[in-house]
Amino acid sequence: MRLKDKVAIVTGSASGIGKAIAHTYATEGAKVVIADLDMNQAEATAKAFRDSGLEAMAVAMDVTNEQQVNTGIDKVIQAYDYIDILVSNAGIQHISPIDELQLADWKRMLAIHLDGAFLTTKACLRYMYQRGKGGSIIYMGSVHSKEASVLKAPYVTAKHGLVGLCKTVAKEGIKHGVRANVICPGFVRTPLVAKQIPEQAKDLGISEEDVVKKVMLKDTIDGEFTTVEDVAQIALLFASFDSNALTGQSLLVSHGWFMQ
Repeated sequence: MRLKDKVAIVTGSASGIGKAIAHTYATEGAKVVIADLDMNQAEATAKAFRDSGLEAMAVAMDVTNEQQVNTGIDKVIQAYDYIDILVSNAGIQHISPIDELQLADWKRMLAIHLDGAFLTTKACLRYMYQRGKGGSIIYMGSVHSKEASVLKAPYVTAKHGLVGLCKTVAKEGIKHGVRANVICPGFVRTPLVAKQIPEQAKDLGISEEDVVKKVMLKDTIDGEFTTVEDVAQIALLFASFDSNALTGQSLLVSHGWFMQ
């Protein structure tokens, strides 16, 4: 098992991509922490994992609330004594042209994606540094960490920002053996993305089918959505890589959308 006895916190993991990452980690021997805004759903996910013989616990966590983040991380330490892996995955989407975008929606998007990444990173690094056995910080970026799309100004801005945070964490963390990397998926058909399809159809004045074919997947090489399993395998690679050779990087998993 590639993550035997590792303790991994995955934010926003009661469902979607985060849940797939947490499950992959657990099947590879990790003790996974389902950290989510919805405690009931987080506990249901953790229980389902435990019922199938995997090790998991749930913590309530609003990643924009410093006290709640610190309390959640402290609960993990109380349960497991240490933290090896953080996957900063919690996120939302908001569709709006810039000239109609409300400042409150802009701030909310940046708070969840960037403030959340900062607060959870800071809380975990404290324990990783104290323990002195390294660690892996993984950010959930996007192709929008590299590229822009219409109607998504705060999302694109936040996802670009995660790359900068990752590079800084990689440079500061290296003396403690802590690595940092960013996963940059293309469109994954989660409930978050499914919700965008009718929203973009309305804003762009096109059909939902055209949103999928001519907007979301038009720059892929095969017209296919990325899957949660695809993303989870990259998360496993970053978490299990054994040397400092792979740090400060952003890896696209997007069916060829934005090649570099």
